Amino acid sequence: MIELKSGDSKPLYEQVLAEFKRLIVSGALLSGSKLPSVRELATQLTMNPNTIARAYRELETMGYCYSVPGKGSFVSEGQQQKAYQQQQLLAQWLTLSKELLYWGLDKTELLTAIEKMEVPHDSST
Repeated sequence: MIELKSGDSKPLYEQVLAEFKRLIVSGALLSGSKLPSVRELATQLTMNPNTIARAYRELETMGYCYSVPGKGSFVSEGQQQKAYQQQQLLAQWLTLSKELLYWGLDKTELLTAIEKMEVPHDSST
């Protein structure tokens, strides 16, 4: 399920976080699916339970999962994930747009580039 790379420079909790995001986004873990318990996954991956708990907290903050006291953590509905990702990507886009303007791109050129973009068709919206 979760594959960690021993030579990776990322902290372990970030690797666990990235793996769960990959599994959720790819559809391998569906909305409502129960995630392994912190203790169970820590034992399976031979790591400190606090590392897993931190990854789960980050997943919850990002909207990828939610916890039910006494029952565990579950994959969230796609809308929560979508809203979080839209917010994060918009912030990145604004930063990049400001940099482009700083480096001399005209606002009209920026708007023209946006208008030329092809919008992917998404049946969920």
